[in-house]
Parts: sequence; structure tokens; C-alpha cells
Amino acid sequence: MLRADLNDDGVWKVFVRDFIEYLPHRNERLRLTLTTGDLAGALDAVLSLKTSSQMVGAERLASLAVDLERSIRADTLDEADPALALPRLAAARFIRIKQCSWQTIHRLQTHQRQKPDNT
Repeated sequence: MLRADLNDDGVWKVFVRDFIEYLPHRNERLRLTLTTGDLAGALDAVLSLKTSSQMVGAERLASLAVDLERSIRADTLDEADPALALPRLAAARFIRIKQCSWQTIHRLQTHQRQKPDNT
């Protein structure tokens, strides 16, 4: 987790704030690329979600992204047309990612409010 590498709580707070602010955009990009069958875009979007989640310590969300990434790679290899496989993955998996994202945002915001500001 990135926080272990940072000695400055102020930097960590900015990083978490930016993660929270951008998470809905990451989710929307993932949803859009999956539902439109954009294989390159979907892989890029899921990798962005996975990496940022891992960095902030959102392991459950990162795990969902890892699972989706594996499915994207496997299902698009098995099927000649990603435009058919990706929307099915969106229908099967995106709602869990969206729900977990909102839970992650709530927990991070709660944690930030409980921690005294040392900056």
C-alpha cells in the first residue's frame, strides 16, 4: 500500500481525496468501454481501477478489478468478437464493482473524518 511508503499524512490525504474524487469517473469509463465492446479501452480502464485501488489499500475493490481483468482476457480469447463478450461481462460484474466503489468511498471518507488533521 502506498501509505506505508509515505511519511507525510498531508500527501496521503490528498492522494485519498483524489482517489475518491476520480473513482466515479474510473467506473464510468469502465462501464462505457465494456458496454461498447472496446477491448483496449476496457483493459486500460480496469487496470487503472485495479492499480489505483491497490495503491490506496482498497483491496476488495482491487480484487474485483483483478477478477474482471482475468475475465476480459479469457472471454475475449474464447470469443472472436469482444463486442459480444464485453457487454456480457458488464452485465455480470459491473454492479458489484460499482457497489464496492461506493462502499470504499464511504469508508475512506469516514476514516478521514475520524483522523485528526496534523497538517
